[in-house]
Amino acid sequence: MPQTIIQDGTVVSLDPDIGTLEGADVLIEDGEIVEIGGDLADANAEPIDASGKIVFPGLVDSHIHLAQTQVRGIAGDWSLMNEYFDHMLGNITGLYRPEDMYLGGLFGAFEKLHTGTTTALDWSYPNTLEHGERAVDALQDAGIRAVYTYGPPGDDAAKWWFESDVGLPEENIRELHEEAIRDDDLLSLALGLRGPDFCTDETARADLELARDLDALSTIHMGAALWPSSVYGEDYQGFGAIEDMLGPDVNVAHGNHFAQEDIDHAVEQGVSFSSTPEVEMQMGHGIPVTGKVLEAGGRPAWGVDVCSNVSGDMGSQMRIGMQLQRMFDNQAVLEGDEEVTEVSIAARDTLEMATIEGARALGLDDEIGTLTPGKRADVVVLDASDFMTAPSHSPIETIVFQSDPSHIDTVLVDGEPVKRDGELTNDLVESEFDRFVESGHRLVDEAGIEL
Repeated sequence: MPQTIIQDGTVVSLDPDIGTLEGADVLIEDGEIVEIGGDLADANAEPIDASGKIVFPGLVDSHIHLAQTQVRGIAGDWSLMNEYFDHMLGNITGLYRPEDMYLGGLFGAFEKLHTGTTTALDWSYPNTLEHGERAVDALQDAGIRAVYTYGPPGDDAAKWWFESDVGLPEENIRELHEEAIRDDDLLSLALGLRGPDFCTDETARADLELARDLDALSTIHMGAALWPSSVYGEDYQGFGAIEDMLGPDVNVAHGNHFAQEDIDHAVEQGVSFSSTPEVEMQMGHGIPVTGKVLEAGGRPAWGVDVCSNVSGDMGSQMRIGMQLQRMFDNQAVLEGDEEVTEVSIAARDTLEMATIEGARALGLDDEIGTLTPGKRADVVVLDASDFMTAPSHSPIETIVFQSDPSHIDTVLVDGEPVKRDGELTNDLVESEFDRFVESGHRLVDEAGIEL
């Protein structure tokens, strides 16, 4: 079996039984972490020198639309309820050809891997089965671990969104799962549900039942901006028609306007929440759900969301999300005429939200999220020895506060190096680049977007 040994690094395992180890090795065999400790030298293992470096679990993006990668840079001044709904859901997504899905997903996945994210939930709008097939091809060709999320097609916003009574395309979903996802160890299936915010109660329940029949995660855009009030009236009723169907296989993206009692109930039922703080701050979703989830005794997972306007770098999200919540908590103390004497959410907390909580939200916490013997070897090696990171007195704070993607030296997915010496190893980065750029130009031109 192929063996790799990461040698002499500062290992931030995030496993409470292992902790953080200085000068430690990580032995990997056939894509699995088999041992972590000192002096694990194995003559049969390919060495990766981690001296002066920090070794930690691959980041997990719990919510992103990868196919928007080739239209990045158009939505930085857009709001959710005006430009995004009109231009993206009502226009651009309908113009995607299958090959556009492939190229956007491919280079979106490359950005993920380059920036230290080894797993992503790709919330997709496939107009046809072929669109979905090419989106899955992109994930496979990139070598990323992913949850492919089959959402409503992007070809007719009036049909698939708002008060839609049309269920997700079951035949296409089943065929894609059977032919391309089920037997791939790096892929799993989710259904992108519209929920009662964007479809009828009967449709919302039927889509969730379909996901359960497929043993797939259900991930739902809910509670963002003021849209829910137009559905439920002035008093937003949270989960509405699916409240009795909640469970650990349900993930909510955003959830900004849920009442605390709805969050309490959802967390008690095992529901996960994906907060995408940078996009939510810009586009008018509302205050991120982070504080409410923490109050309920849970922890959110971080995500990027709309990469047509923000970077796919998860490091940015875990910093922004943490500091934003710290700001709210600090302000509450100041408004009580008291001085802030301690901060909420530690650096370790936000790193765990970007790793183990993301894995848990995607139902993958038995496989990834910590560096633990028996789990898959999704690993990041970060250079902590240059003038921007050294000296690294606290490796977790170096990861969270001082590093950026330029410091990510090596990335492994399932034990396979997808980035070495600061460069992606996949030849498609170069060979498909021109087609990727051309795809983006065509979509923006055909959509008539003026920049």
